[in-house]
Amino acid sequence: MSNPPWRTWMPLFITLLIQALVTMALLTLPVMAPVVAKAMDVSPTLLGVYIGISYVGAILASLASGATVIRMGPIRVSQWGLVFCAAGLAMCAVPWIPAMVLGAFLVGLGYGPMTPASSHLLARSTPAHRLSLVFSVKQTGVPLGGMMAGAVVPPLLLWVDWQASLLIVSAACLLCALAAQPQREALDDDRKPDQALRWGNILQPIRLVFSHRALATMAVCSFMFSVVQMSLMTYLVTYLHDELLLTLVAAGLAMTLTQFGGVMGRVMWGYVADRWIKPLRMLSLLAITMSGTAMACAWFEVGSSALWFYGVLAVFGATAIGWNGVYLAEVARQAPKGMASVATGGTLAVTFLGVVFGSPLVGWISNVTGTYRSGFMALSLLAFTCFSLLTWLSRAKKS
Repeated sequence: MSNPPWRTWMPLFITLLIQALVTMALLTLPVMAPVVAKAMDVSPTLLGVYIGISYVGAILASLASGATVIRMGPIRVSQWGLVFCAAGLAMCAVPWIPAMVLGAFLVGLGYGPMTPASSHLLARSTPAHRLSLVFSVKQTGVPLGGMMAGAVVPPLLLWVDWQASLLIVSAACLLCALAAQPQREALDDDRKPDQALRWGNILQPIRLVFSHRALATMAVCSFMFSVVQMSLMTYLVTYLHDELLLTLVAAGLAMTLTQFGGVMGRVMWGYVADRWIKPLRMLSLLAITMSGTAMACAWFEVGSSALWFYGVLAVFGATAIGWNGVYLAEVARQAPKGMASVATGGTLAVTFLGVVFGSPLVGWISNVTGTYRSGFMALSLLAFTCFSLLTWLSRAKKS
């Protein structure tokens, strides 16, 4: 007997909503960075440190999430993730650097397990003939969350102060956790409460990835891709506001446009890679396009043509934020039989490491040179390096 429609679409709806909200939680502080930096008399380039600390928490949570999801169930793990994000945002509302450091770490702990939890749930609740579509739609949760942050947070700042804005988003996370509760019993029905939680095997996914050339190469590329993606999401609003003199609302809407491009890209690139262009070739094309648009951003001027300005940002978002679906599908193809989830966890940890080290480095480059333009040039170079590595890997596979 086939599952009723709600058994397919309700898990997708819940996981998409939760992913979007935790991403909004992660990006709320970066969107309001110019206001917070001025209020606390610090440089907005410290955003890179905030994102790096968040992703330290995300790495730990993602590596430990496999056994945790089996033991507690994907919905319960997701609810706890929302609670951690809410607590982290509340801590960030305290105008004291140590409190913000703890807040960043808590937000990362909440963000990290979301992809493994949603993948576990969707893999068993989705019919095989809909798997690619459902997973592609689920992957749009990250740019949707970015769109929400860019569209909602700047208007909030016009209504209340930055601390109250953080608390409002925190409350939204708690409400989402409560809203998921009625579905918990039905969707967590395969959990195993006796599953042991051991830290000894936490590095197994990393060992698997680096024992295979293709997986290792792709993991290294994901490290650099994540630097480009998170740096775009972290510094774009501040760059447009401080150097190109856009209002905070206009800069937030520009960020929303890049996120919208990411939503479209995540679905479109997966569709194209399934039918016409092989995944590695697709990733190579995304990398070279990413490189070109990052360089174009570095040469924006005050008063640039709106068509050129918004066109570049839309394409940059579609590539820098839209690569994940094609990448994760290819990781699953390259993984040894029965090891797709382990390989995905290992590559995801490397991806998160790119955020931990990359975003602070881009912030440091921008701070030392006195302009975010140099940071975007560095992103262009990283994307071009990915293009070279993926082209080499594609040719090596053919030979």
